Amino acid sequence: MNETTDTQADTDPRLIVEQGAAARVAAIAEPVIAGLGFRLVRVKISGLSGCTVQIMAERPDGSMTIDDCEALSRALSPVLDVADPIDRAYRLEISSPGLDRPLVRRSDFDRHAGATIKVEMAVAIDGRRRFRGVLIGTEGEGARLRREDAGTGEAPEVLLPIGEMAEAKVALSDTVITESLKRGKQQDRKPKPWHDTRRNRTEDSRPDHFRPNGDSRAAQHEGE
Repeated sequence: MNETTDTQADTDPRLIVEQGAAARVAAIAEPVIAGLGFRLVRVKISGLSGCTVQIMAERPDGSMTIDDCEALSRALSPVLDVADPIDRAYRLEISSPGLDRPLVRRSDFDRHAGATIKVEMAVAIDGRRRFRGVLIGTEGEGARLRREDAGTGEAPEVLLPIGEMAEAKVALSDTVITESLKRGKQQDRKPKPWHDTRRNRTEDSRPDHFRPNGDSRAAQHEGE
């Protein structure tokens, strides 16, 4: 990892991070991702197709192509095989953050000021864990939200500590979709997230094979 990448990671760290097995995968994957000039967004483990390990990443400017996904998959697969952080066969999925992207860094909250977001707190604020509203921006260590879900007698705005959030993400809306379509047309590429999936088995793997998969332009390479 070069000095420039280290400096970028130090000055804009993820403030919302994983727990448990996902945190183990993130700890292994993040240095590899950063070393290739990308930023880790999120790791999520689900029971989809038996077990799926989803790793969201992007370039510092927010872009991510299928070639980027392929490069990350080829770099991450052998590292994860050796570290073996998951105790069963799983499918590795590499993707961009997508339209309803998670917000994990301060710069994410600054960049998406004006968007409607959904937040789930790890620590309740005034007895509430879930919030939805227009993101005004960051203040100190928190994000200010103009609430859409404020009840009678509740303040219309709330300052939520970013470090105490379990999850924050952009809410899908017509505006978000329209703006993404415009950007996709300007960049001559589809605005849907790119995926790179692989059936990973540490005991035996065939050479990777990539192919498109419908409109999502997924690239899938499977082991046994």
